Amino acid sequence: MATIDGSSVKKLIVACDAGMGSSVMLAGTLKKQLAKNGVTVEHSPVANIPADADVVVTQAGLADRARGTVPDVPVIPFQLFLGDPKIAKLVKAIQNGETVEV
Repeated sequence: MATIDGSSVKKLIVACDAGMGSSVMLAGTLKKQLAKNGVTVEHSPVANIPADADVVVTQAGLADRARGTVPDVPVIPFQLFLGDPKIAKLVKAIQNGETVEV
């Protein structure tokens, strides 16, 4: 488990592979939720995650590949594109400047 300081997150990456559009929708939702916190939210293929990311969220099946791409960046695997509790905890921690264990 990693501990993430929500107040230090400035760049969040939504990493995907399939290109079905679900992750693009998630990135758009997170962008709106985190806009007033000054967080940049970007969508990226799992093989091309930028090294300057502060945190990566990706579908559970892609988490190991994401960790291989950016081994020093916390990767949060999720099951649901909408309403996943891990993503909700992360968003709340960023919005409130709290720490969260993922």
